[in-house]
Amino acid sequence: MTTTQARRPTAPPGPSRAAALRWLSVMNRDRLGMLAEAAGQYGDAARIPVGHKTLYLFNHPDHAKHVLADNAANYHKGIGLVHARRALGDGLLTSEGELWRKQRKVIQPAFQSKRIAAQAGAIALEAQALVTQLRTFEGQGPVDVVGEMTGLTLGVLGRTLLDADLGTFASIGAMFGVVQDQAMYELETLSAVPAWLPTSRQRRFRQARQNLEGIVDQLVEQRRARTEDRDDVLSRLIVSTDQETDPGVGRMRLRDELVTLLLAGHETTASTLSWTLYLIDEHPQVWQRLHDEAVRVLGDRLPEYEDLHQLRYTAMVVEEVMRMYPPVWLLPRIALADDEVGGYHVPAGADVLISPYTLHRHPRFWEDPTRFDPERFDPSRSGERPRYAFIPFGAGPRFCVGNHLGMMEATFVIALLARELRLERAPGYEVVPEPMLSLRIRGGLPMTVRSAR
Repeated sequence: MTTTQARRPTAPPGPSRAAALRWLSVMNRDRLGMLAEAAGQYGDAARIPVGHKTLYLFNHPDHAKHVLADNAANYHKGIGLVHARRALGDGLLTSEGELWRKQRKVIQPAFQSKRIAAQAGAIALEAQALVTQLRTFEGQGPVDVVGEMTGLTLGVLGRTLLDADLGTFASIGAMFGVVQDQAMYELETLSAVPAWLPTSRQRRFRQARQNLEGIVDQLVEQRRARTEDRDDVLSRLIVSTDQETDPGVGRMRLRDELVTLLLAGHETTASTLSWTLYLIDEHPQVWQRLHDEAVRVLGDRLPEYEDLHQLRYTAMVVEEVMRMYPPVWLLPRIALADDEVGGYHVPAGADVLISPYTLHRHPRFWEDPTRFDPERFDPSRSGERPRYAFIPFGAGPRFCVGNHLGMMEATFVIALLARELRLERAPGYEVVPEPMLSLRIRGGLPMTVRSAR
């Protein structure tokens, strides 16, 4: 080859096509284990045959920056989220192109800094109500804190973005459990099972989706009946979808966007809070520092927006939890055209995976990565770390629009819980990660409640 000839990028290393069934089995049995095994065995780039597909896993901050930000226009949402479209429709999580840009433009103003600051009081009140609710379990048997966190985050979502009381729809969490199960089934089967088959799974999903659509229809009807002007997300979505030339398209789009908002607006924060309660129980010294900071900063009052800068250790704990158990554990993409990532060839149509779960445990960027250590996020220790080594809210144009609201909610809730209560995992209960649309705790988390002071 002459010096003027272009270097031809090679394919990433990986197992042979003959191993496709084995890797498909691993993916269906242990999705996190599959990603960790591939990254550990093949390094920062791996080509994994899975069934009739080939997955390209890239596990370096520079790779994440290229796919998610620098060349984001070449990548659409991929495996998993494409399949989740059957379950969720074309909401902000799954839509592409001009529709996605329109949806993002509609809701973006609701997440401006001054509006987020104005929601601090509502979040603090919901967090205090949670503390009061958990106190009723003192001296009794364990309570499932995953369910409690789900109820809390739905309440916050209703008060801050929809100006609605979602407490009257207590079954929303269970409905979304069915929808997530269906979305993961679509991933595991690569959508090979026809949606029209009258299986019990399909019937459960259709019923759950129908119930969710009924809830969002009620929310819309209640809002339309109010005469006063509102500028929250619900009102903005109604105005936007009413502009569709086809009323049927407008109704379906409004349903899809609200169903997606209800899921994305509560599920990830509920997962992060649940993992935080588990990890601070496992590390009593961390809980003690949280408690001391909350008492010092807040005294006996509720947190306010200005307290966020003082609750620094609390925020570090939340960040370390999201490093170890990122709520969005996988960012799948499809390459629209040929590309080169980290010196490796990516063909058009390839399924590309960026996994915050494996990236956040990369030993080159995280010392002793399986150890829970909130001090990693002390500014004096984190300054040299590559920006894209930590991406719990994604990156690039599709960076999570609710990241600041979610961080404020998690910080306030953990501060109040640590100030008032000590939650302890039920003896012998095994905590197992469950990678669904978010990284949840499988089967819930039973914990006993006692007062912290």
